[in-house]
Amino acid sequence: QEQLVESGGGLVQAGGSLRLSCTAHGNIVSINVMDWYRQAPGKQRELVASITSGGVANYADSVKGRFTISRDNAKITVHLQMNSLKPEDTAVYYCHAPIVRVRYRGDVEVWGQGTLVTVSS
Repeated sequence: QEQLVESGGGLVQAGGSLRLSCTAHGNIVSINVMDWYRQAPGKQRELVASITSGGVANYADSVKGRFTISRDNAKITVHLQMNSLKPEDTAVYYCHAPIVRVRYRGDVEVWGQGTLVTVSS
């Protein structure tokens, strides 16, 4: 079973930094796009940042200039460096891969279990 395992969430004061990591596990041939979503209490899940296997990154306007997404293709790992955090960044952050090519099974979509980020004012 393919999995995305996140780490790095926690509690931080406003203005601080956190680094989230997500590693893919399973019988994986390739993953093109990996991204981070977040869901704040009472709100819909939203896309925060995405990155292709070629390193092309995109960001939500709300995090541009503060967050940086990167990946290590050899380790099938994606990171989200979050700087200048604000209370409104408080949410559960989910790692996501819309198309995971799995050996002998084809393509599947995979979500991580989520990691909580809390930013205090």
